Amino acid sequence: MNHAFPCGTLFLDFVGTLRARRNEAPREMLARPESLGDWFVESGMLDETPGVDEADLATALDLREAIYAVVASRLAGEPLPAAALAEVNRQAAGLPVRVQLGADGRRRRTGSVAQGLAVLARETVEILGGVEGALLRECSRPECTQVYFDRSRGPRREWCSMKTCGNRVKAAAYRARQRSTES
Repeated sequence: MNHAFPCGTLFLDFVGTLRARRNEAPREMLARPESLGDWFVESGMLDETPGVDEADLATALDLREAIYAVVASRLAGEPLPAAALAEVNRQAAGLPVRVQLGADGRRRRTGSVAQGLAVLARETVEILGGVEGALLRECSRPECTQVYFDRSRGPRREWCSMKTCGNRVKAAAYRARQRSTES
């Protein structure tokens, strides 16, 4: 598996394909068209990799950045940027992924890159435009820029994933405490 899905929400996991956005050299997980095709399959959105070319990848990256701009504005309590909002809404108007039931009783999900992007944009609109939009948080680990929904009691969740960022922060704090007691 080449991609991570810590959020459990496709559009936020898609935004997370550009890792450590604030770092000098963020890590691009969608550097090649094949990476985007793999993302669609690994996310469970499609059963087979759609044919992805450079133009499809450029369109996907534009949508990803538009979604991030809308999410970041929502997190900051600022007005949503018009150009990003227009891109999300334009993509959301597209046809969704096809879902069919096969003769064997199994579900099949097929579609093009454009159809996959429409699903991501539509999910963005549905969730950010609803009550769950208020649950958005950004990971507290300074190197991470993953956005997630805080559905914890309280709501007191600090990290996108306890397995990755939470563990790193807690381990670093533990090591710092150990060093200070040894001095």
